[in-house]
Amino acid sequence: MKLIKTFFIFFTFIGLFSSCISKTQFEQLQKERDMQNEELGLLGEELSAQMKLLAACNQEKERLKGDIRISDGTSKSKEDQIQDLKDQIADLRLARNQTVEQVGDLTVLSQSANDNIKETLSQLQNKDQYIHLLQAAKTKADSINLALAVNLTSELSQGIADKDIEVKVDKTVVFINLSDKMLYQSGSADITPRATEVLGKIATIIKARPNLEVMVEGYTDNLPINKPGIRDNWDLSVLRATSVVRALQTTYNIDPNRLIAAGRGEYNALASNDTFEGRSTNRRTRIIILPKLDQFYDLLNPDNVPK
Repeated sequence: MKLIKTFFIFFTFIGLFSSCISKTQFEQLQKERDMQNEELGLLGEELSAQMKLLAACNQEKERLKGDIRISDGTSKSKEDQIQDLKDQIADLRLARNQTVEQVGDLTVLSQSANDNIKETLSQLQNKDQYIHLLQAAKTKADSINLALAVNLTSELSQGIADKDIEVKVDKTVVFINLSDKMLYQSGSADITPRATEVLGKIATIIKARPNLEVMVEGYTDNLPINKPGIRDNWDLSVLRATSVVRALQTTYNIDPNRLIAAGRGEYNALASNDTFEGRSTNRRTRIIILPKLDQFYDLLNPDNVPK
């Protein structure tokens, strides 16, 4: 506006006085015009700067609008979260009230119910003691079996280093696997001289533990047998077990009340009977050393729970 006014005054002044001004006055007017042009240029630059500033302001305005939209969305999300929390608080209050009601119901238990609870707790305590008893008994049995296995291995390894003898601990018992070629003459139940030495060492360990029983199990392969007095592999396995039991009784004076003879025939095989090696593995005698049944039941007797 200032610029337009200046031009108006300038050109009016020239129109009125151009005919009567001197050269000096004209030069003065030209200087003023130049100054006005210079001022006009400065105003143009200022206008350009203001336009840029206006454009920057518009960009900032749009950015702020975007921030406001984001803020509105965040605010809505916060409101939803607040509502969810309010709903959770309401649910918790409802659950609390229900719990209070249940506790109130519990307070009206009769004396009879209280007595039943006491009795149940007492039974649980007895069961807990019984469990401790069984754990202690198992630990004791494991220790005894381990010591027995170590002693048998040590005794049998002295002078008899043979792959045909195997000592193992299986759960609650210790057993010794003996191959048939070491114990018996081929196809018969007669014990070999070599078996006498092995059975003597085993008998030494058995005698030292009078509270244990000894079961002898005979096993065969599945090849049919045809010999006088032996009908089948069942017969042969029983006869072989009986031969070992009889040797422990008569030769080594083991109490026969502690001895059990059993035949398993061709069943419960350890390997396939389709090969020579498999059949050789299956032809074996197992001597099992185990607690007497009455002692085993004593371990399970609740009356034996430590007080």
